[in-house]
Amino acid sequence: MSVLRFHTLDVFTDRRFGGNPLSVVFGGDSLDQREMQIIAREFNLSETVFVLAATDAGATHRVRIFTPGRELPFAGHPTIGTAILLAQLGEARPTASGSLVVLEEKVGLVPVTIRMDNAEVPFAQLTSARLPEQGPPAPDAAALADALSLDPTDVLATAEERPEAWSAGVPYLMVPLRDRGALGRASLSEDRWRRTLRQHWSPDVYVFCRDPELSGSAIRARMFAPEFGIVEDPATGSAAVALAGYLGARVPGPDGTRSWIVEQGFEMGRPSLLHLEADISGGTIGAVRLGGTAVRVLEGTLPL
Repeated sequence: MSVLRFHTLDVFTDRRFGGNPLSVVFGGDSLDQREMQIIAREFNLSETVFVLAATDAGATHRVRIFTPGRELPFAGHPTIGTAILLAQLGEARPTASGSLVVLEEKVGLVPVTIRMDNAEVPFAQLTSARLPEQGPPAPDAAALADALSLDPTDVLATAEERPEAWSAGVPYLMVPLRDRGALGRASLSEDRWRRTLRQHWSPDVYVFCRDPELSGSAIRARMFAPEFGIVEDPATGSAAVALAGYLGARVPGPDGTRSWIVEQGFEMGRPSLLHLEADISGGTIGAVRLGGTAVRVLEGTLPL
């Protein structure tokens, strides 16, 4: 009988029972995709990561990422959480400024730097393997408002702010709302989602507003993903990286690095903070980085 080791962490938070929970499983190199999916469904967290031997010489580890419903080519909170765990377990490359983990994901190689300063909660920052790209036109604002159980006036549809589809490996419908009140009232109707959004290039819905709760934040967001088997996600790193494309296309002024702190999960009682950066030159994004903290919660074994 084989035995898998696993750890769980809360990611994009500095305290247990906040942020987005993650399970990280070791020893699953002999498992096939079906078996990994079954185990991810058993954990029933937003994502479960399987840490495997790297096949690319540039990677420290290979990972496969599963929601309860499907495998993902890339996801932010599994990448951040897994890198922090590997660094804590002594499986990262030391650098002058901290530690480095390079994860081989289906989207490509994702480098993650980890800082563990004294007894503080570790902070990790990934550099996205893919830059944000804009997809086909989004459904009209009225259809999105209907699917989200909102009034049409709650969805912004102006020249400056309007629904758009963006992806950095995983596509999302970016839906700007007028304020935090509208964001709090949003409730995705699965029936209406199936009728109007399921067949879209980006069926998973990321609603956000520029009306955050905390003084240091820039964005408040929520994410609904029926396709992933996730009613609502407490923190969605892949969506935040895609959001950098939406935000970067609207940044005025000189070239340089722009940063935003994104609040998510507050409506779920699992507050999360995602630190987003984009290098912009000539109106074009040259790199996107996503950072956050994570704390370990429990560990155990899973006999097979």
